[in-house]
Amino acid sequence: MPASKNPAACLVTGANRGIGLAFARALAARGDRVIATARLPGKASALAGLPLRLEKLDLADGGSIAGLARGLSGEPIDVLINNAGIGEAGPGFAEIAMTDLEEALRVNAVGPAALTQALLSNLLAGRRRMVVNLSSGLGSISENRSGGWIAYRASKAALNQLTRTMAAELKKDRFICIAMSPGWVRTDMGGPGASLSPEDSVAAMLKVLDRLTPSDTGRFLDHRGKEVPW
Repeated sequence: MPASKNPAACLVTGANRGIGLAFARALAARGDRVIATARLPGKASALAGLPLRLEKLDLADGGSIAGLARGLSGEPIDVLINNAGIGEAGPGFAEIAMTDLEEALRVNAVGPAALTQALLSNLLAGRRRMVVNLSSGLGSISENRSGGWIAYRASKAALNQLTRTMAAELKKDRFICIAMSPGWVRTDMGGPGASLSPEDSVAAMLKVLDRLTPSDTGRFLDHRGKEVPW
């Protein structure tokens, strides 16, 4: 990946594996300043040796979010990539436990919103003021014709609505807030039969992100920059 002409300060959540790890590696390789977060930094061996800063973050814990924000006080952040999340196919509607639904909403929707809110002053101090919420095609309401993945779908749909709200309210400050589907990626969640490697998905997404302007705020895009139905 070519070196960045204007290195940015980027924070990537869930950077210890999968798509988050691919983001951390790609951004660091091109010279951006990367703040990578993991729930258990001591076990984030995949990040060892990379030129980045590793911080602890548990999106299900409000105290953890507040602690990270305090540690980053006064530091500009150009791009926040809300990647960390949980998900599984799970049982059907008749059997799903409401505690599973609550947990997915907490981690996949409330957590990213709380982190973005906590880091607003950092983002305001940054050049790009970009918030990238990693969503999914499974979060599309209009495309849901098969059911399944109930908690994951609901949490990503909630994240999409939060993204639209962020975009509308922060537009005056020239923020770029988007929801982005990475495609079907070979991760623990996507499985070994998925069509994209994390590296290919991230390389495509970065090409899209690098060309976005404030006029793109509020969009739901796939990894190639194509609109995803809400």
